[in-house]
Amino acid sequence: MGGNEWTSTGPYQADLAVAFRQAQEQELAKDDHGFPERSIVELWEDDDWLEYILTGGTCSVLDFYTLIDAEAGDEFAMVRPLTEVEVRSWARDGRPTHAQWDAALRAETLPFPGRGTGRCTILYRDGEPTEIGYWGCTAD
Repeated sequence: MGGNEWTSTGPYQADLAVAFRQAQEQELAKDDHGFPERSIVELWEDDDWLEYILTGGTCSVLDFYTLIDAEAGDEFAMVRPLTEVEVRSWARDGRPTHAQWDAALRAETLPFPGRGTGRCTILYRDGEPTEIGYWGCTAD
């Protein structure tokens, strides 16, 4: 296996950690991946869930335990927001639209992170934040 790259979007919240948990809750409500009636925190305490993530994952925000600081290095099972410098490297005004984000990923101007790690950034419409873009690679 070589890890699967994926993208998704979630609701915007000024607090990115809150937005991340909300995106996870929405994803878990759509598909519990055979682990019914558990919160994301409970899932990450379950050895069977860990095995599931390590051997295939969900190709979603559920593959990550928590959101870390933008200045932190990559850490397994954690999603990191882009820094301002990283955003401006492909969206000069620092307010990327969904279309710019998608194009940057397709053109590999914005790279996918390594296995078991993820990224996120705020996406804008008409200069206003509207959603969070998430992307990553499964651990398998």
